[in-house]
Amino acid sequence: MSGPVALVTGAGSGIGRAVAVGLAQAGWRLVLAGRRREALEETQALIGAGRVVPADVADETSVIALFQKIEAEYGRLDLLFNNAGRSAPAVPLNELPVSELRNLIDINIFGAFLCARAAFGLMRRQAPQGGRIINNGSVSAYGPRPFSAPYTASKHAITGLTKSLILDGRAWGITASQIDIGNAITDMSAKMETGVLQADGSLKPEPRIDLAHVVKTVVHMAGLPPEANMPFVTVMATDMPLYGRG
Repeated sequence: MSGPVALVTGAGSGIGRAVAVGLAQAGWRLVLAGRRREALEETQALIGAGRVVPADVADETSVIALFQKIEAEYGRLDLLFNNAGRSAPAVPLNELPVSELRNLIDINIFGAFLCARAAFGLMRRQAPQGGRIINNGSVSAYGPRPFSAPYTASKHAITGLTKSLILDGRAWGITASQIDIGNAITDMSAKMETGVLQADGSLKPEPRIDLAHVVKTVVHMAGLPPEANMPFVTVMATDMPLYGRG
């Protein structure tokens, strides 16, 4: 097979799975990473191709092994969709177990940094040099929901990572960008149909958007020529109450 090589983390479900399918349809060769082999194989079946590599993004050894396999098999990486992440229960911060907090930070921040670090190194070594890193941020980086401090803080960290990568990658042709998604239809957002906590203490349902809009945006960002970039993009349900949250 020919075509550029893309790694999608968290490819076993939700946004990761949908984006992996969209990239494959656009001609990318896919490496599918995540903790659950069975879920990754389901994504692989939808694509009809792709390399399944079970990996824990929060574990340095696992991430090193993932990127070693990519380099050994393909010789390069053209795109990292740095997507793996999780949320936490919406409770007052003092009621959130430290184990939950640590796990979220390990995956959302440390995991994203480990993958970006490994991709940055491979993209510097490969010939021709360069590539693109797209981080999955969140509209929570603009305005938090009630009782979302750990998740919101983690997405602020992703914004800082993206901005630094944009600067630091220039010398080697490495382009970085971020997509901030609001209320896409996934299992994680299912509760929005029945009602989620608002800033005034009420519970209200919120509109959601089809994942297809997210997929089209990521595929477009990924397909830009090296001299062009969309550093930050927001895709959200038009009537969600983001503006007014902060």
